[in-house]
Amino acid sequence: MAHANSSIAKRIMVAIGIVFMLLIAGFAWYVSDYYHADENALAAIADENGPQDGVTVRKLSDDAIAFVAENPHAGLVFYPGGKVQPESYAPLLTRFAQKGITCVLIKPLFNLAILDMNAADGIIGQFQDIQTWLLAGHSLGGVAASDYLSRHESEYAGIILLAAYPSTDLSDYAGNVMLVYGSNDGVMNREKYAEAKAKLPNSAHEEIIDGGNHAFFGNYGFQEGDGTPSITREEQQEKTASALPAL
Repeated sequence: MAHANSSIAKRIMVAIGIVFMLLIAGFAWYVSDYYHADENALAAIADENGPQDGVTVRKLSDDAIAFVAENPHAGLVFYPGGKVQPESYAPLLTRFAQKGITCVLIKPLFNLAILDMNAADGIIGQFQDIQTWLLAGHSLGGVAASDYLSRHESEYAGIILLAAYPSTDLSDYAGNVMLVYGSNDGVMNREKYAEAKAKLPNSAHEEIIDGGNHAFFGNYGFQEGDGTPSITREEQQEKTASALPAL
């Protein structure tokens, strides 16, 4: 009987090991299939380009990328969208920096900000000359940014959610809240977006970019399920940068 029990136990352990390996393989396949930054985005962060229109690009010690404004009046920490190569947002953040906002693009684990919600830790301390900070995020990156804000409200003067909505209650948050999305967005769940507004303060401002879609906040091509835009990617990003709150 003891021998039979031992044999059953071994078979169970083998089965568990196989399932575990399959889960690891499945996860590896999932995270390896992501949207890649296009040539324009990669060129925007190339070291050899030097300062561009008053914006200097440099890498931080934690592998984050900083877009340093010439005379910054604020800083911004950006959480990229889920399964999107972070560098895809270089053109957008360059535009932000041209408006006087030094931006830090985090590079989360496996290109999934929801698995690395504390990636903003320690960034503010690396820019002693900047007193006012914002958080921002695109799509699932916005969910991660709002979660981080809920635990660090006193450190940030505002949050910008691009085609995103919060998963946590921020209704008592005293800072600026801006919601930006494209009218032709085919990815964002509009019903959940409307419901999530109850988690934001009444002062939250909504900006709808006419003709914009979900993917045009970044430079990573067309996103599955997205709507067809009637404006260019550059136009959507410039309108987004122009809509930033005055601080």
